[in-house]
Amino acid sequence: MDRVEVEKLNVEFEKRPAEEVLRWAVGRFHPKIALASSFGVEDVALIDMLVKIEPRARVFTLDTGRLNEETYEVMERIRSKYKIPIEAYFPDFEKVQALERAKGFYSFREAVENRKECCGIRKVEPLGRALKGLEAWITGLRKEQSVTRTGVQKIEIDEVHGNIYKINPLADWTLGQVWEYVKKHQVPYNKLHDLGYPSIGCAPCTRAVKPGEDVRSGRWWWERPENKECGIHR
Repeated sequence: MDRVEVEKLNVEFEKRPAEEVLRWAVGRFHPKIALASSFGVEDVALIDMLVKIEPRARVFTLDTGRLNEETYEVMERIRSKYKIPIEAYFPDFEKVQALERAKGFYSFREAVENRKECCGIRKVEPLGRALKGLEAWITGLRKEQSVTRTGVQKIEIDEVHGNIYKINPLADWTLGQVWEYVKKHQVPYNKLHDLGYPSIGCAPCTRAVKPGEDVRSGRWWWERPENKECGIHR
């Protein structure tokens, strides 16, 4: 594919259901395609759709070492229900060890640069390993999630990761649509969502939000909205 074809596909899939986007992507790229999951509500919805299309679908996660217990619990529930392996990618322990010895355990709260350094070690570098050998990856990105994601398209070329394809089937979905799907299909989800966490990352970097607040306001709450990306979706 080239950029012209990607543009045409985005026009074609603009009003199509997310399942059709996934079905096309699996048909085009399987087995060299995988879903990246942090096990938020969007990701578990996509796992349900994906496994119904291809039971041998690959799902991976970035285990940063600082996730909430509830996140591990939903990973296990998903693994058990759908009978699929969850491929966990861990950060380089020597880099984590060096960071914590040099800067302590909460350096990421001191400056945006420090936070990006931590995310780079715990998420960005492991993602590069997870994507090695793939032709495409699937994410749960949605346009309405934050100011940094308003331009998300259903099909993109990921220049950062070797020009592989990035598939975002839920790009035009609302949060309400995601929850409607999860409830209808009885998809296991992270219990933290019921406690006011619409977006869930590492435990020290995520908190509950108040009614009416932006869905990602609980992520890195000490930073400005335009900085709230870990680097894996540059």
